[in-house]
Amino acid sequence: MTALTKLAAGQQAPDFTLPDASGHEVSLADFRGRRVVVYFYPKAATPGCTTEACDFRDSLDALNAAGVSVIGISPDPVEDIASFAEDFSLTFPLLSDDGAQVAREWGAWGEKIVNGEVREGILRSTAVVSPEGEVETIDYGVTADGHVAALRTRLGL
Repeated sequence: MTALTKLAAGQQAPDFTLPDASGHEVSLADFRGRRVVVYFYPKAATPGCTTEACDFRDSLDALNAAGVSVIGISPDPVEDIASFAEDFSLTFPLLSDDGAQVAREWGAWGEKIVNGEVREGILRSTAVVSPEGEVETIDYGVTADGHVAALRTRLGL
């Protein structure tokens, strides 16, 4: 199984450039000057990922008003994230990390148990990145239910 280095608060967040649901390239550097939530989710349109994405969608106005942007990243192909975004009216960038290279760089890839089996895959993870590009907080292995509410509380929103 893959050895994994996790990020920690105070580290520079690894930059990335990935295609969004419409195929346009989006970089973390595009968000300099704003706080940004970068969250990794395993698979579009699955129950937990839908819950989490819709919670971010429903909190987006409050997050944006506080100067916080949201980016979701999964290893899904662009076509799948485009359908996911359209089906659930997700207006924040969802990015395709085909091959999960960015997830690995961010420590959001590793062993997990799925249906009683140990597998490698995306570890549901959420980071808050400062306007200067440093990791403020990062949580690995979060639970979809209630996660966005807890994050909003931590951010004082």
